[in-house]
Amino acid sequence: MTPASPSPQRGPYRVSVNPETLRWAQERSGKDVETLERRFPKYREWEAGTLKPTYRQLERFARATYTPFGVLFSGGPLKDELEIADFRTVGGQQPRKPSPHLLDTVYLCQRRQNWYHEYALEEERDAVDFVASATLDDDPADVARKMSSALDFRVDDRRDVSNWTLAVRRFADRADAKGVLVMISGVVGNNTSRPLDVAEFRGFALSDNLAPLVFVNGADAKAAQMFTLAHELAHIWLGNTGLSNATLTSTAGHRAEKWCNQVAAELLVPADMLLEQYREDEELKTALRRMAAHFKVSALVLLRRLRDVGCLSHRAFRDAYDEERMRAAFPRPNPGGNFIRTQMARTGERFSYDLISDTLSGRTLPREAYRLLAIKKQATFDKIKSHHGLR
Repeated sequence: MTPASPSPQRGPYRVSVNPETLRWAQERSGKDVETLERRFPKYREWEAGTLKPTYRQLERFARATYTPFGVLFSGGPLKDELEIADFRTVGGQQPRKPSPHLLDTVYLCQRRQNWYHEYALEEERDAVDFVASATLDDDPADVARKMSSALDFRVDDRRDVSNWTLAVRRFADRADAKGVLVMISGVVGNNTSRPLDVAEFRGFALSDNLAPLVFVNGADAKAAQMFTLAHELAHIWLGNTGLSNATLTSTAGHRAEKWCNQVAAELLVPADMLLEQYREDEELKTALRRMAAHFKVSALVLLRRLRDVGCLSHRAFRDAYDEERMRAAFPRPNPGGNFIRTQMARTGERFSYDLISDTLSGRTLPREAYRLLAIKKQATFDKIKSHHGLR
């Protein structure tokens, strides 16, 4: 009797993918070929089209390059574009194309805003009355006074707190309580291996009458975050949706950016209060340290305000500003610290509370809540739920 021949070995399932799409994903991620080869030794063969990756390998490749898995089967490279206006300028020039980290952060915030808009409609919430209440023809100082009143946030609210971290938190909490979804994070979602780059952007605003949202790059210095938050809130007052770098030195750029800078500066450092604090006989560096602690803003903002009110000449301003800018260092986001405090900064108290409450009611599916909170585990969901006192 002839023995049965052995069954052929079935190899791993391999999939066809356009080599150009792989190259696009690699370049888009900012990782060089050598870096990817350490994780995927056959990558050059995939790119050359001489070997197909397995399904599992392609899944891992998508995660490593921050590429949505389905995009790898789209038949060719996609064109990455921001879906919101870009108000940034660098040296008077348009900046480089957006990174995957920036794009994914904008997309996540847009999903959160869309969810909250629908939630607010279901709950018959009132529109936020200050959205699009100002125009570029309005006096920035007048708008700053209206913002201070509407947000119930004045210089005294910052002067009495012990540090910039608490000042930023108080500012964000006041805006959140008045109807603006405020989200501050230095990473994409909750992924500490994907830090955001301050050199690329400092914040953005997503205008909406029911769910206005501002995002502040938490990788920036705390004192700088104060200014960015004020700047993005000014965009909400205009009804603008767009990405900003919120810098004070350049005279080039969008008219809206200049106007929002003026509003933010007056909101944080009112001219009359600055003149009360300024002492002509005080050394400038000493004065900056003292007034930065009083107003809870960066020395860079103070220097610009001192120039605005005529306390510094243009040359003295430029020399001091350049020196201060060289001295300042933007810290990387710290993955440690209090989890709940960090999570609330990243999502905002109100968004988090309403999302979890709606999930517990059965109207929002848990998997959607996980996605919007950028979490993966039930235990994490339960921690946030406990923080809000929900059952």
